[in-house]
Amino acid sequence: MKIGCPKEIKPQEFRVGMTPNAAREAIAHGHDVLIETGAGAGAGFPDEDYRAAGAAIIDTAAEIFATADMIVKVKEPQASERKMLREGQLLFTYLHLAPDPDQTHDLLASGCTAIAYETVTDDRGGLPLLAPMSEVAGRLAPQVGAWTLQKANGGRDVLMGGVPGVGPAKVLVIGGGVVGTHAAKIAAGMGADVTVLDRSLPRLRYLDDVFGLTFNTGYSSAGLLAEHLSEADMVIGAVLIPGAEAPKLVTRAQLSDMKPGAALVDVAIDQGGCFETSKPTTHADPIYEVDGVMHYCVANMPGAVARTSTIALGNATMPFLLSLADKGWKQACADDPHLLAGLNVHAGQLTYFAVGKALGLDVVSPQLAIKG
Repeated sequence: MKIGCPKEIKPQEFRVGMTPNAAREAIAHGHDVLIETGAGAGAGFPDEDYRAAGAAIIDTAAEIFATADMIVKVKEPQASERKMLREGQLLFTYLHLAPDPDQTHDLLASGCTAIAYETVTDDRGGLPLLAPMSEVAGRLAPQVGAWTLQKANGGRDVLMGGVPGVGPAKVLVIGGGVVGTHAAKIAAGMGADVTVLDRSLPRLRYLDDVFGLTFNTGYSSAGLLAEHLSEADMVIGAVLIPGAEAPKLVTRAQLSDMKPGAALVDVAIDQGGCFETSKPTTHADPIYEVDGVMHYCVANMPGAVARTSTIALGNATMPFLLSLADKGWKQACADDPHLLAGLNVHAGQLTYFAVGKALGLDVVSPQLAIKG
């Protein structure tokens, strides 16, 4: 199989879909790997590293899209990239289709087969290809939130850990999954007073057993959420419904109850955001103000630490990438129901029910799609 990896073109996205190690592994399995020149430079992988691994360096993305059987990326294909996808081609990347009707319609029109990293599952009910980026984003969230709180950025000018005689920042984390857990760990490590809200009692018990007094936990209800919002200096949105649009948990009306200059960090922005006032931003222009509250809503947070993120993502995707290349996507998905869960689009048909529900589109079961 010819595996193509173009350079990411989303603003300030420096990650790359394949590391040199992944290229080497694929080539050892008998496949051809095509890398667009400069694709890995932002993550610290020059073209020479890919050549040493045996990959071919290609001058343009157009040539890669025209010749590769499988396209491997990090972020969802941008409009210009979607025009180059073709019938029968396999796309393996993050998609986040539920809040993105334009991308969804373009993928359906292209006739390609698209497998989304964020909906591939594992036998423990987890999302193994989303988890490494969730870990990175969770650990970044208190860091960028602390920056947002600085006076020069419009924030409350509150130091996360305080100083002797001055209390620390109060940080509220909504969601106790992978993002929320890592965010709470880092925020607590910075000395903040941290509370995590979640609606899963087993998850709250787990957090309490593992982290003890490191941070507080609470069962998420409208009343408790409102109480903590009024006290918080920083709120980190870390909720996830796999493949679906994120629920809007904080309304615009509630911003008036928050402290002036408080920071909202919406890690769920890829799935539409969990604050009513969220809108995607970039690393070049990451924050904005609504009703006196600062919002940080960068849609590719892990891109800020591209080398760490690329290696972590590559470690997770490599076994699935090799399975798809070795067996072909239909057999690979037939053999692995967890990989089949990643199938979102095939030959003009939508195959992920949460996306269909969010966008009001008809859906075909992935089991039927692989038989077609």
